[in-house]
Amino acid sequence: MQAIPRSALLLGLAGLIPFFWGALTVLRPELGQWGVTNIGPRFVGPYVQLFYGAVILSFMSGVLWGFAAKATGRVATASYILSVIPALWVFFMTGGGPTAAAVNLIVGFVGLLLLDWHFWQMGLAPKWWMHLRGLLTALVVLSFLPVVL
Repeated sequence: MQAIPRSALLLGLAGLIPFFWGALTVLRPELGQWGVTNIGPRFVGPYVQLFYGAVILSFMSGVLWGFAAKATGRVATASYILSVIPALWVFFMTGGGPTAAAVNLIVGFVGLLLLDWHFWQMGLAPKWWMHLRGLLTALVVLSFLPVVL
């Protein structure tokens, strides 16, 4: 495997900020209250994590679609079908309250990692892809633990 390009790593890590901000506001209620007062209730606690998690899983469907575009024939067809799974998962599985939605997002991100691996194994994703996706997925799952525990 190749090293993760610096820009991809830094942008990927920066993309974790809403997840960890939400976790921090769950763990520190006074910070959560500050956030409610200064930036609004939608941007604290599990609310920011769940909304942003839905955005990211949908975004990642688009990334997988881009990988699918590199394939041809039946492999392309199967890859396009697989690429829409994360967005559909979010659409159907993020109701039922913050805990259930957080658990379903964790499952969605782990499932996405399996799809990432599949596209990587087929040579459709960059050689460094699994290093980045493994790291980011582990950190996203970690960020949801204060909500689900």
